[in-house]
This record gives sequence, structure tokens and C-alpha cells, in this order.
Amino acid sequence: MEPQEVAAARERFHLLDVREGPEWTAGHIEGSQHIPLGQLGARLAEVPEQVTVVTVCRSGHRSDVAAGGLRRMGRDALNLEGGVAAWQRAGLPLVREDGAPGRVI
Repeated sequence: MEPQEVAAARERFHLLDVREGPEWTAGHIEGSQHIPLGQLGARLAEVPEQVTVVTVCRSGHRSDVAAGGLRRMGRDALNLEGGVAAWQRAGLPLVREDGAPGRVI
């Protein structure tokens, strides 16, 4: 999904950010859940089942892997095309844990 599509219908999706800790800390989409890709299998129970999950990473590659894995497990999952880099290029905000504006690293 394109960033603008996700932002326009945000309430319909659960955003799952699969980047590593420092990437998340630098800036993430407000309200998204953070589970690094390498931990997703072990932490799958933390991901809601009854909602479409949109996976997120920096550029869309790791999140595409995550979305494919979730679909193989029977979950409804989509990938955020272009990741948080595309989200930010679209003029959509990223935040840090403290609420300050975030950035992509």
C-alpha cells in the first residue's frame, strides 16, 4: 500500500514496524507497534489477528518479507510501499518516543 492510502484509512489498519531499535527510536509512525523482523516469529502472539496488518520498515524490503510471512501464517497483511522513507517524502509525520518530530535513519 502507498503511504497516502494507509494514512487516509489509518483506523482500518494495525501498523507493525519491523525495523531495529535505533531506527524505531529515531522516528516511527505514531501508533505503530514495534517488533524487529528477527523477533517476529517468537512474538507473533502480540500481533492482533482480527485486523489488517500493514508492515513497515525503512524502504519496504524487510516489511515485504514480514508481510509475506504473516500471510503464510494466515494473517491479512500488506506492505507499506517505500517504507517510512516514502511516508516522510509524502509529507506524513514521524515521531520519536518523546513525541518530538522523528527522522529516518
